[in-house]
Formats: sequence, C-alpha cells, structure tokens
Amino acid sequence: MTPLQKSISPQAWAALFLLACIWGASFLTIKLALAEIGPLTVVAHRTGWAMLILWAYIILRGLTVPRAPRIWGAFLVMGLLNNVIPFSLMAWGQQHIETGLTSILNAGTAVFGVIVAAMFLADERLTARKAIGVALGFCGVATAIGLESFRNFDIRSLGQIAVIAGTVSYALAGVWARKALSGLSPQVAAAGMVTGASLVSLPMAWFVEGPITLDLQPQTWAAIAYYAVVATAVAYLLYYRVLAMAGSGNLMLVTLLVAPVAITLGAVVLGEALPLRAYLGFGVLACGLLILDGRLGKTRQHRARGT
Repeated sequence: MTPLQKSISPQAWAALFLLACIWGASFLTIKLALAEIGPLTVVAHRTGWAMLILWAYIILRGLTVPRAPRIWGAFLVMGLLNNVIPFSLMAWGQQHIETGLTSILNAGTAVFGVIVAAMFLADERLTARKAIGVALGFCGVATAIGLESFRNFDIRSLGQIAVIAGTVSYALAGVWARKALSGLSPQVAAAGMVTGASLVSLPMAWFVEGPITLDLQPQTWAAIAYYAVVATAVAYLLYYRVLAMAGSGNLMLVTLLVAPVAITLGAVVLGEALPLRAYLGFGVLACGLLILDGRLGKTRQHRARGT
C-alpha cells in the first residue's frame, strides 16, 4: 500500500459513492441546462453561484482569507485552468455528444495528469507502471472515440476533442495547485479558485452570448441549482472530506464511479444509447487507471504471496 493509499472504511466508501453520484449527475443537469442557455452562460452560473456559497461557508467558519496579491493571482490562474477552460470546453462538447461519452472521456483526466506531473514536478517521475497505465488509458480513450471519428471528422469529433482538451486543462490545474496553492486551507483555495473563475466567466459569457438573464424555465433553474450548488460548491467541500477519510490514492476510485452514474442517467432520462466501443473503451481506460493507482499490481502481489 502506497503512502497516499489507506484502507477504506464503510463511511469512506459511502462518501466516495455519494461524491461519484453527485458528479455523475452533473453531466445530465448540464445537458438539460444547455437546452436553454449557452455553454459559457452555463459556466458563469456554475462558478458564480458556487462562489457565493463557498464564501458564505468561509465567513461562517471564520477561516482566514489570504491578502497577498500573489495568492489572488494564483487563484485567477487556477480558476482558468480548473474551471473556466475545462467547464467551457466540456459544456460546448456536450452539445454534440452524449453525457455518458462525456463522462468516459472526462475519466482520462488522471491519465493526462500523470503525464503533466511528470513533465513539471520532480517527484512525479514516469515509472514503468505509470507508463503502462498511461498507454492503456490512451487506448481506452481512442477506443471510446472510435476510428471513424478520425476518418470522418465532423462536429461530433470536434466535441470529443473539446472534452479531451478540457481534461488536459484539469491536469495542468493539478500541477499549478501543487506549485502555487500549497499550504492554503482547501476550502479557501476552492473559494478563491471559483472567484477567479467568475471574474472571467461572467464577462466572457455576457460578451459572447449576451446578457445573462434570470428569466429561465423552472427545469433550467433546477439544473443550474444542482450543478452549481450541489455538484460544485457542496461537492468541493465533500471532496476534501473524502480526501481526509480515504486518502488521495483512493480518490481515483471516484473517477471510475462517475462514468457509470452518468451513463445510466443519460440512458434513463435522455434515452441515450452509447455504442459498444464506448463501453469497451471505458473498460480499457478503467484498467489503465487501476494500474496508475497501483491497485492491480498490489492485488497480484498479495495473491502471489498467498500462494
């Protein structure tokens, strides 16, 4: 068991499943909101409402707020890399592909995270095990996309590329957080991040898609309330609770659990049907993530020792 992994208690498992369900349902609610508002407006609502809720939490808890301009500049960059860019790309891409496929491609974040970390962090070398996991991850993503997407390039292919580009931005955000935001309270870092994101997403949505109106259909407001309040503000707070309970190594399990939730909701609510290659691709990607996590190799070692 690596230092970042520890045994998972029943309470930690429950928290992991809850977080996976919350994030898995976010793909559906974003898809529902896109029926009435544009992708940039979706992001503006997501970061803006989450910002208000997180700062209310910080004020109630009496947490210390940093004042250094350098920290707030880091919050702005983090907001761009972890919110504005990936949220916008994935929301735009989700207009052209299924919610389930979006969640499968989103699971590739961990694969790109390993590569980016190896490039920029001295203590994150690309070992043989990680290289195998990354290779399987890429094969899984390519299988889920399908060869015809490379042969017949269309708007659907562009949507898938947009989602993958979003995962690369997530990976860069992970490295930036290590370098610029270490030592901060995670709740304050999350609030600062969505504040930096809101400073960009609100005017950008207004300029590109027009004034942000509050005169929306009830189902759109319900979707916004879910993905902004529950799947962003509350999920960030739950994420750090799960981190304390299960350890960072076990948090990769959330990535594997999110996609089945999103696929199921997309099929039940929206009637989406994914091709067989999407499921095969997710299976290969899941194996790659488990190898990156070290769980498959560890299981084999335990069996060998038992024998």
